[in-house]
Amino acid sequence: MKEEKIITPANGYLMLFVFLILLLGSVALILTTGQVLFVIGIILAVLIVKGFIMVQPNNSRVLLLFGEYVGTVNKNGFFWVNPFYSKKKISLRASNFDSERLKVNDKLGNPIMISTILVWRVQDTYKAAFDVDNYENFVRVQTDAAVRKLASMYPYDNFADEGHTEDITLRSSVNEVSATLEKEIDERLSIAGIEVLEARIGYLAYAQEIANAMLKRQQATAIVAARHKIVEGTVSMVEMALEELGKKDIVDLDEERKAAMVSNLMVILCGDKDASPVLNTGTLNQ
Repeated sequence: MKEEKIITPANGYLMLFVFLILLLGSVALILTTGQVLFVIGIILAVLIVKGFIMVQPNNSRVLLLFGEYVGTVNKNGFFWVNPFYSKKKISLRASNFDSERLKVNDKLGNPIMISTILVWRVQDTYKAAFDVDNYENFVRVQTDAAVRKLASMYPYDNFADEGHTEDITLRSSVNEVSATLEKEIDERLSIAGIEVLEARIGYLAYAQEIANAMLKRQQATAIVAARHKIVEGTVSMVEMALEELGKKDIVDLDEERKAAMVSNLMVILCGDKDASPVLNTGTLNQ
């Protein structure tokens, strides 16, 4: 397999001077001598014109001579090459690719919508020009394939209640998932001489048919987690209250009274609504 070969062609301004001398000189000789033989000079001047190329910054020209790869010009400026060279322009600038939103299944089989944002550029002009048919289309197709594979490797989110606990998920492990995606795309695009500068997930959500159900599930999980924290805090507060009452001998409570007090405190502290206190002006027994 051939590799990219960087060449530096002849100075274009020097050949432009030669072109002007040859063209003007041939025309002057024809007019003064009347000999048609000097038309050859005009033909040569026309051939010289076909050899001029202008390479802008972060652009390149891939040169071929009758189907054979000659080299690549990646230096910007005004140059002259063999007029019989065919010239293919390839941009070396960084390009953005925002993929379409794909409907795929995650590791747990849940349908999700996912897309990626890719920043890439051509690193090897020979591979980009000759090892693949259309390198820009190759980037699009292989990026979509890498995103599909990535989605099947990780779950969208953790579901501890079903026994599914993953260290890496698509929703929470952004850096890890992006690193895996970038590596996967880079391996696929290396055959085309493409360098991956950055790959990130641009859009991620459950598919429409299960989005509402998953939203309710996430809300229920959040409510359960919040209730768990409230109960933990309530138990600590009740324990502290009973301990302080015992230390300061404010009131002597038997086990039945302690149970009633614990019950009342749990109801008050864990309730969603404000409690309506009832004042007892009698004894503990009334």
